[in-house]
Amino acid sequence: MAEGQGKDQLEEMSLWDHLDALRAVLIKMIIVLVIATGVLFCFMPTIFDSVILAPCKGDFVLYRVFEKITTGIPFVPDFSTRGFEVHLINIQLASQFFIHMSSSFWFALVLTFPIMLYLLWTFVSPALYPNEKRGFKLAFSIGNVMFLLGVLVGYFIVFPITLRFLADYHVSELVPNQISLDSYMDTFLMLIFIMGVVFELPLLAWLLGKMGVLHREFFKKYRKHAIVILLVLAAVITPTGDPFTLTIVFLPIYILYEMSALLVKPAPRDLDAEQP
Repeated sequence: MAEGQGKDQLEEMSLWDHLDALRAVLIKMIIVLVIATGVLFCFMPTIFDSVILAPCKGDFVLYRVFEKITTGIPFVPDFSTRGFEVHLINIQLASQFFIHMSSSFWFALVLTFPIMLYLLWTFVSPALYPNEKRGFKLAFSIGNVMFLLGVLVGYFIVFPITLRFLADYHVSELVPNQISLDSYMDTFLMLIFIMGVVFELPLLAWLLGKMGVLHREFFKKYRKHAIVILLVLAAVITPTGDPFTLTIVFLPIYILYEMSALLVKPAPRDLDAEQP
């Protein structure tokens, strides 16, 4: 079908036709999510042992890397893989079942994220012109990649560092840590989701730049303020207090800030103001 014909048919559609089309897309998205959740529910015990609970063991990949890097460096916490292990406890009768279900849902949502975006694209694309479609395709692709990249950074870097610090922290040696399954999963899902959202910053900046709301000069003007804010954010995410782990978390977030600046165009020059 030609682009003009598609536009004409779209204009002839009533509000109820658009709502029916949206409902059909939402039903497809729900079906995909339900199927993926059901499949992951069956494999969740294996996923729990090999993925979710992997940072609880001393041989986790990040700990082994940090152990090699920090060996012999003063003022850096001991990242030795020997002897570190977090044992979780369950204190509520139904917690394990509900966590089994909720974990299956959230993992399914992350894994089906590209499919969700594609289905949403099938609803939005008929209303766009060819040049608009190219821009939205790029935005959807970048958003998908950046979200998954943020999830990986959250899983392999931010959460393990946070767990390692908090699991070994004691306000008093007389108070042992007994970490509940609910507390572990809340922190696990929150940090990973936050990092996925934070990694959407370049896409948000690009979209605002396209709309003319944001210009590159904004990032130059507030760079010093941003560095302070990002350092505070990194310190909140990983309250270790040492420069090494703070830098490990701060650098990816700051790189996102600079990427956002590069994706935004400079402000247009005021030709009238430049004339004598």
